[in-house]
Formats: sequence, C-alpha cells, structure tokens
Amino acid sequence: MSIIVKNLTKVYDENLALNKISLSIQKGEIVGLLGPNGAGKSTLMKILSRALTQDEGEVSICNIDSKKNNLIIKSKIGYLPEKNPLYNNMYVKEYLNFVSNIYKIKDSRNRIMEIMNVTGLIKEHKKKISMLSKGFKQRIGLAATLIHNPEVLILDEPTTGLDPNQLIEIRKLIKNISKEKTVLLSTHILQEVYKICSRVILLNNGRIIDDKPIEYILENNINLENHFKDLTL
Repeated sequence: MSIIVKNLTKVYDENLALNKISLSIQKGEIVGLLGPNGAGKSTLMKILSRALTQDEGEVSICNIDSKKNNLIIKSKIGYLPEKNPLYNNMYVKEYLNFVSNIYKIKDSRNRIMEIMNVTGLIKEHKKKISMLSKGFKQRIGLAATLIHNPEVLILDEPTTGLDPNQLIEIRKLIKNISKEKTVLLSTHILQEVYKICSRVILLNNGRIIDDKPIEYILENNINLENHFKDLTL
C-alpha cells in the first residue's frame, strides 16, 4: 500500500477536525476526496504530507512509519496545497531551480527541463510567474510538486478558480503524470471525480462516510451529487 492511515485523530482548540479516520490507498490509484467545507479534507492532506502532525493514530507512506522517518516520508510525497505557494517575482525556470536546490536534486538542470516538458512549461520558462495565467501557475505548482520524483501526490483543490479550458488541460496533466504514481486529490467539483479518479472517499465532520470505486458508482447509476447531498445534509 502507498498510504495507510489508522485511527487518525486531530483536534483544533477542542474542535475535532479528524475523528479516528482509517483508510488505505494502493499504488496507482487516483482517489478523490470529497466533503463540505470544514469536513477535514485539508487537515487530512496536511497530515499525510507531514505539514501537520496528528494527535492520535498512525500514518504509513510507502511502508514507512511517519513517526520514525518523517524526513524520508517527505521525500516520497509531492504536496500541492490549495494556495499554490509561488514566488511571483521569480521567473519560471528560476523558481524550479530554487525548488530543486531545496530537494538537493542531482543533475537538476536536466531534471528541470524534463519536468517543464512534462508540464508544458518549456515555452514559458523565461517568463515571470506574475505574468502568467492561473492555469500556468497551477502547472508550475505541479512541476514543483514533481521535481523530486515523488511516489505519492497529494493535491488540495488543484483546479479551483480555473476557466473551462484550463480545467481540461490540468485534468489531462494530472492524469498523465499519475500513471506511475499514487494520487489523492480533494475537490469541490464533482465532475472532476468522474473525469480523473478511480475511487471516491466522502468526508464529513471529520469522518469517512463513504468510500467507493468510480466503476461501482457508474455501474449502479449512482448520482454522485444526490448521493453526496444525502450523506452530508
């Protein structure tokens, strides 16, 4: 398993953000995480990426225990938070070089060119980030997430705020780069789940309330929007 979570609990100021969550995700799966605002999606993703520590429970990434090998786990994960942390005053290639130095990438020059090619940034590499569209900024965020060749991708609302054309482009990009990786992505866009994911997990009030393969949902003609409303209202 790429991701194993057991009885994960997180409390903020006496508010239970995650309540004994358990789940497992196999290598190669693209899992969509759905839930209303405040359901615990971002908290779960931050804990999995080790940007935040849990109060109780266990997290294993690529068969590595998070409590014993936090730094190794971080090297296995590519995390794109909802607010894409870019330096707008930098040029595209300059920023990716900055990120590669953080990860101490060997042969960073070739790796940066490879990632820019994968994410469609070759023609933009001499441009200032501030001059680019939201779609290209998301590509840069994904490129930075991929630079160290992680086995697991954790993407928090990767298509929020994109126009229809940008949505299609980023969906294709996520699907292409995820062929050899495990992906967990959160979204408010139900169509996203059908287009990208192989499985969907519904989260509400810090608990998993449903977990089904997309194939099952399609075969049984389940209306995901109505199903979501029935379980969360």
